[in-house]
Amino acid sequence: MKLKDTLTRENVGGYDLLLRALLGSIAIVILAMDLVEPGPWKWVTALIAFTGLFTGMTRHCTPYVLMGFSTAEKKN
Repeated sequence: MKLKDTLTRENVGGYDLLLRALLGSIAIVILAMDLVEPGPWKWVTALIAFTGLFTGMTRHCTPYVLMGFSTAEKKN
């Protein structure tokens, strides 16, 4: 299997996709409302926001590839 296929294949779907997008959106709102004190927790919240939204939009999770796991529907 080619590396490009491995790194671009969709492997996130269903409730997993919904949860990631929802958590990412909530984290963005928390950051926008400045509900997190400046410091390490603000960076953790930003990482959660970026990761959730990015994996939700691309439907790809690299740790899932490394574990051989997928929640996406199989294409015929």
